[in-house]
Amino acid sequence: MFFLRSNYSHPAFHEGARDMVPLATGISAWGLMTGVAMVKSGMSVGAALAMTFLVYAGSSQLAAIPLIVAGAPAWVILATGFCVNLRFVVFSLHLRPYLMHLPRWRRLVNGYLTADLSYALFTRRFARPGATPVEHAEQEAYLAGNYFVTWVSWMLPGVAGIALANLIPSAWGLGFAGVLCLVGILCSLANTPLRLLSASVAGAAAVATYALPLRLNIVAAIAIAVLVSFWLEQRLPPAWRQPS
Repeated sequence: MFFLRSNYSHPAFHEGARDMVPLATGISAWGLMTGVAMVKSGMSVGAALAMTFLVYAGSSQLAAIPLIVAGAPAWVILATGFCVNLRFVVFSLHLRPYLMHLPRWRRLVNGYLTADLSYALFTRRFARPGATPVEHAEQEAYLAGNYFVTWVSWMLPGVAGIALANLIPSAWGLGFAGVLCLVGILCSLANTPLRLLSASVAGAAAVATYALPLRLNIVAAIAIAVLVSFWLEQRLPPAWRQPS
């Protein structure tokens, strides 16, 4: 939504962009590494560019690449991408009260542009949905500022990685910077005992099912963590759902 004048001319847009800038380095490293990985896996430049601009989800892209290379069935690739991105269902449910006053097409664009870090920064900055048009405008402009930095930090390095894939040695270890970025996301979101427990269950399940073919341990870990969390949420006291 950063292309709307009402957003980028609002002071909150610049605030949201400034808050995201310190995280841009990690996002850029992750985007560059993903672009390189797509081309080096054998994807054509056109397919890699299409995946970058249409999917716009690094974890889903990286989970799908080895499956595509291995010739996995389409349903396995789609199921893996779906499971890896299930967290965005939770994000969208949380953001729904903030955005329901917008026209449908603007809500859809927000859904496409929402990323882990933009969600984390936005919900930390605004604990409750706006109640007036002035508050609505401020919140949307702040979110648009987050989007702008995240989108540019992902797309430009991603395209550069695709264009320069054969010139960038694997020894650079760009993936480690991307992993550090995701660790930062995890630490910012795992702020309740239940979320910490869910992350622990997912990690343990991913390790326990590592021998599954086609990276299906990722799908298994997500499914197990979601089921365990839903079951525990109904039985644990409310304090487990409160930020610690």
